[in-house]
Amino acid sequence: MSEQGEFLAFAGAIFALMAVMVGSSWALGPRRRMADKNPFESGVLPAHDTSGRFAAQFYLVAMFFVIFDLEMVFVFAWGLVVRPAGWNGYMAMLAFLAFLLLALGYLWRSGGLEWGPRPRRAGR
Repeated sequence: MSEQGEFLAFAGAIFALMAVMVGSSWALGPRRRMADKNPFESGVLPAHDTSGRFAAQFYLVAMFFVIFDLEMVFVFAWGLVVRPAGWNGYMAMLAFLAFLLLALGYLWRSGGLEWGPRPRRAGR
């Protein structure tokens, strides 16, 4: 079988699996919507008002976590090829980590990692 045939067989298997999953959900799922149920909590009514707002710092810390966590994926991938990469790869990774450290220092210094309200400075 050629590479194109293998790809088409794989794509066909994926579409068949998707059709089975969607079809079984349609066939086994409920037929009518219940107006008094909340779809976000599996049909269980919420115990309190769920339309509250989160502070912007919550989203900032979450974004910083995702960014720095994604950067660590590159470090782990580099760890797999550290010997073939040689000294050039080692120096490139040191530069990359130095840049990450500078970015983290900037975030810390600018207050991007502060969770609560900013403290008042004396004299203002």
